[in-house]
Amino acid sequence: MPIRKKGKLPHTCVSMEYALEYGTDHIEIHVDAVKPGERVILVDDLIATGGTAEGAIKLLRQLGAEVVAACFIVDLPDLGGAAKIRAMGVPVRTLIEFGGH
Repeated sequence: MPIRKKGKLPHTCVSMEYALEYGTDHIEIHVDAVKPGERVILVDDLIATGGTAEGAIKLLRQLGAEVVAACFIVDLPDLGGAAKIRAMGVPVRTLIEFGGH
């Protein structure tokens, strides 16, 4: 199920504000995208500061889903996003790490 920036999805959505490196933004998901108790794996291309992933996990949990893992192609570990997601109790898997960013 897609989680997108505010205004990109049709129909009734639930929205959440999340922190960016320099400011805030909103993401949203359809209110009927998941059912309470469903197990979900969050997948995204990149994790940097973790703000978007954190917001997505909070949205999914608000709808009653259990986020069992978060998977990313690229991790920028110096920005701390993966550590932030692990601190939320969600295991993180990545394919590539690029340090020094």
